[in-house]
Amino acid sequence: MVDVILGLQWGDEGKGKIVDFFASDYDIVARFQGGPNAGHTLYVDGKKVVLHQIPSGIFHQNTVNLIGGGVVLDPVILKKECDTVASFGADVSKNLFISERTNLILPTHRALDKASELSKGDGKIGSTLKGIGPCYMDKTGRNALRVGDILNKNFISQYIKLRLKHQKLLDNYHFTEDISAWEDEFFEAIEFLRTLNIVNGEYFVNNAIAEGKKVLAEGAQAAMLDIDFGTYPYVTSSSTISAGVCSGLGVAPQKIKDIIGITKSYCTRVGSGPFPTELHDAVGEELRQIGSEFGATTGRPRRCGWIDLVALKFACMINGVTKVVMTKADVLDKFENLEACTAYDIDGKLTQEVPFQMEGLNLQPVYQTRKGWHTDSSVLKKKEDLPKDMVAYIEFINNFIQAPIKYVSNGPGREQIISL
Repeated sequence: MVDVILGLQWGDEGKGKIVDFFASDYDIVARFQGGPNAGHTLYVDGKKVVLHQIPSGIFHQNTVNLIGGGVVLDPVILKKECDTVASFGADVSKNLFISERTNLILPTHRALDKASELSKGDGKIGSTLKGIGPCYMDKTGRNALRVGDILNKNFISQYIKLRLKHQKLLDNYHFTEDISAWEDEFFEAIEFLRTLNIVNGEYFVNNAIAEGKKVLAEGAQAAMLDIDFGTYPYVTSSSTISAGVCSGLGVAPQKIKDIIGITKSYCTRVGSGPFPTELHDAVGEELRQIGSEFGATTGRPRRCGWIDLVALKFACMINGVTKVVMTKADVLDKFENLEACTAYDIDGKLTQEVPFQMEGLNLQPVYQTRKGWHTDSSVLKKKEDLPKDMVAYIEFINNFIQAPIKYVSNGPGREQIISL
C-alpha cells in the first residue's frame, strides 16, 4: 500500500525531516510532484543537507527512492544533489530511480520564468525562478521533453525545436540575457542523467505494491499552494494534495492508505500571496528568529504568524488526512500566550470556510487565546513529559481540525520527535 506525507500550510513545515524519520519503515520513498523549488532539510550526522529533487529517504541504505512522473526535473541541480548525497555515503546508483515520464526543465524554462516574473512588476507571484511554471506549461501544452526522451537518438533535434519556440517567447519579453553557460551545464548533466536508473515509473511502483512492498509518497510545497485549491494565483504549478499522488506516480486511489499531514505549530509563508494570520510586529519577528525562518531553497525571510486553523481544517478535509505531525513545537516554548485563528471576519460576517479568493477581501482573523507552556520542550523524549498546557494546545487543535495529531517534532534533529 501507499502512505502519503504532505504539507498542510504554505510549505516549509519540515516534511524532509518527517519523511526521513519514517523512511526506514518503507521499501520505497517516491516524490510525486514539484521540482527544485522544494527544499527539504535533513540533518545527517549532525550536518545540514537540503534536498530539492531527490526523495528524503536517500540516506537509508535499504530504501529505494523514486522521482515520479509528476515531478519536473532540473538535471543540473540533480547532478549537484547526487554529488552532495554521495559525499554522505548514499549510493545513488543503487537507491535512486527516475521515471521516464518525469518532465525536464530546460535552460530556456528558467529564462522564461525569470522574464515572466520581471514583467509582472509589483504583481510578482514570488516564483523561485527555477523554471517550474514554464515547464508545467509545456507539459499541459504537450510540448515537453521527458527523461525517457534523452535515450532517443533524436533528442537533440527535439531539444532545438522546443528551444526555438521558447526563444520566440523570450523575444516578446525583450529578454537578452546570455544563457549559453546554462546550456553547457545542462548537456553535461544530461550525460550524467543517462548513467542513472531510468525506469517505467508506474510499473515500478505498482509491481512493488503487488509484491507487498510499502511505498511512502513524498509531497513538495503544500496544500495551500495547490494549483486548484490553494490561494490562487499565488500558488505552485502542480497538484500538491493527496489526489496528486495518483497522477504523479500512476497508482490507483484504493492503493492509498494513510495520509500524514504536516503542520507547524504556527504559520509561515515565503513569497507573495494572502496570509490571514501574518504578524508584522515584534512577535512575528520573534517567531522568525527563534524558528530560523529563512527559505531552504531561496534564503528569503519567511513571513510568520499564528496558526490558522480555518486553513488547516480545509487542508485536512481536501486531503483526507488520517494523521497529523505538528513540527516546531519548541519554537513556542517562550511565549506566555498563543493565538489560534478559528474564524475569518469578512466584511463583518464570520465564517469558518476558506473563501474562493482571499486576495482583495476585507478579511480579518478571529483568534482564540491559549496559554503557553514555558518549558524547554526540545529536551523532552516521551508524551508523558509534555507540559499540560502543550497537551491542551494539541487537543484544542485536534478538536477543531477533526484530525488527530499523532506526533510532535520538538527540534531539528532526527531523534527530536515524540509519538503521542
